[in-house]
Amino acid sequence: MADPTSRDTLPHKDPSAAGGFLVALGMLGGVGVGFAIGQATPGFLVGTAIGVAAAVLVWLKDRR
Repeated sequence: MADPTSRDTLPHKDPSAAGGFLVALGMLGGVGVGFAIGQATPGFLVGTAIGVAAAVLVWLKDRR
């Protein structure tokens, strides 16, 4: 009889979507745009906020 806690008997779950890439992309993109207009720190903050919002949307879509 198989052990009920073994990995072979646990249900398979699909891998989650990764939203961290969107946060990093928002940060780098925000710094790039902010640097181009002479406001790197506000660009970083806005880019981070946009990246976090995108990551939250990916997380909400993935958990369904």
